[in-house]
Parts: sequence; structure tokens; C-alpha cells
Amino acid sequence: MEAKEVIEKSKALSKATAAKDPPENIIRILNDLKTGIKADEDLLRSTKIGVAVNRSKQHPNPAVARLASEIVKKWRDDINKLKGSSPSDRKSPNGTASPVSKNTANSSKPKLNVPPAERDWKKDKVDIARTNQATRDGTIGLIYNGLAYMSTDASSEILHKAAAVEAAGFAKHGPENNASYSSKMRSLFMNLKAKSNPKLRVDVLNGTISPERLVLMSNDELKSAERRAEDAKLIKENLKDSQMPQVERSISTSLECSNPKCKGQKTVAYTQAQTRSADEPMTTFCECTKCGKRWKFS
Repeated sequence: MEAKEVIEKSKALSKATAAKDPPENIIRILNDLKTGIKADEDLLRSTKIGVAVNRSKQHPNPAVARLASEIVKKWRDDINKLKGSSPSDRKSPNGTASPVSKNTANSSKPKLNVPPAERDWKKDKVDIARTNQATRDGTIGLIYNGLAYMSTDASSEILHKAAAVEAAGFAKHGPENNASYSSKMRSLFMNLKAKSNPKLRVDVLNGTISPERLVLMSNDELKSAERRAEDAKLIKENLKDSQMPQVERSISTSLECSNPKCKGQKTVAYTQAQTRSADEPMTTFCECTKCGKRWKFS
């Protein structure tokens, strides 16, 4: 596909997106670009087609967003292949592998400006404006903050994932003014940033849990395995306690509640227990069955 045709496709894609054309129309244009372009840096830079396709990654339709992501990844991989082999594969004049310097080996690791525990979209200085809607863009920032907590991943990767999660949430629970959308997104943020649940963040960032799957997970599914085990233990203990026989209480014929409203009425239930040494009198625990007042005496 020549540069002129690529530019025309770029315009068509932008126009279809702005006009909110049916997803099928946008998918058709994206498929033409996927099969028709042999990516290189000069073509992508001169036509700016990468910018147009990149915007489609934030499309509310999951199929459009997924296809756009695939195209961007394919073009990135194609360009990396054109740049040649990795430094570890390069040969020195004598035929042996050239050593990789420490600086080169570490260059793939992003340099963080703030500690991982303090990361958020503002401190990472990322642009969360992806949808032209303030509420949705704010949600992208919220999910970014949850994913970035304690992460050393590049801000661009976290932003891409946060935008994908928001798009999936919007498709399932939207529009943005829907109570279920805001409730679900805030729940995801709290679970992603939970100190006790680092595995959820990692699984979302590395793709083990897809954005589409994440927005469908229940509160119980979002919990860590340890938390679920603790909850199950607590439920079991409560069930056991509820099945234990209760101490039988008697209604006194002589005890009266001090509440004026209960005066003269035989409404005091009591139990007795040996709370001190055996030679001490038993403690009597009283409760008025009418007003609920409780007291004890020995």
C-alpha cells in the first residue's frame, strides 16, 4: 500500500470514528491496513497512520479496540525486525559474540521518577486523555493508579492496559453516567491497589487476566486466595458458633427491672455462672426481656 493510499485510509478511519460509524465499518478499514501495510518507520512517520490506529485502541467496541492493538503490536514487531538482530547476536570481527555492556542490558528497564509505592498518573506525567470524555478519562487515571502501585513497568504499558480496562468496563457497564459503571470501576481500583492482593495487579498487567475478563469478575473472584481462605474460615467458625447450644435462661419471679416502664412486671430473664473461685457466690446475669436492659450481681 502506497503512502497516498495509507493517508486516505487514515482519513477514512478518523472520519468513521468521529461519525460513530458501525464497528463493522471501522473493522473493515483496520483489516485493510493490517494486510496492506508493510510497516517501516518512514511510512508510519510520514503518514501518521500509527496515531490514527492507536486512537482506535480506545474504541468502546472491544473487537475494534482488540484489532487496533494487534495492528500496533504487529507494526512494532515488524519495525524491530527491520532494525536487525539483538546486541547479543552481533558478532565481533573474530567471529565471537560481542559482550553486552551493563548499560545496554539494563536499557530495557524503565527509569522511574518516583518510588513504586508512590506512583500515580500525575507523578508519572502521563496523558490520560483518551476518550474526549472527562469522566471516562478520569476513570482511566483511576485504573492507572491501581495498576501502577508497586509496579516497575513502563508508564506507557500501564496506560495502555488501564485504557483497555476502562474500554471493557464501558462496553459492559456503560455509559459513563451509569451507576454500575462508576461502582465497578471504583471496585476494580480498590482491589488492584490492595496491598494484600499484588497477584491481581501482576496478572492484569501481564495479560493473564484480560480486561474483558476483569470487568466481569465478582468481588469474591477479585480477592486474593489468602483472603478467600480467611473468609471461608470465618464463615465456618460463625456457622459452628450458631450451632452451639445456647444457655437456657429462666424468668425470675422476684427480680425486677429498674426501668420505670417495666416496674411491677416479671420480665427479667437470668442465668448464673461461676466466674470466680468455687467458694465465692455465683454471678447472676440479668436481662429485661421488655426493654433490653442488662446488669449483673453476685
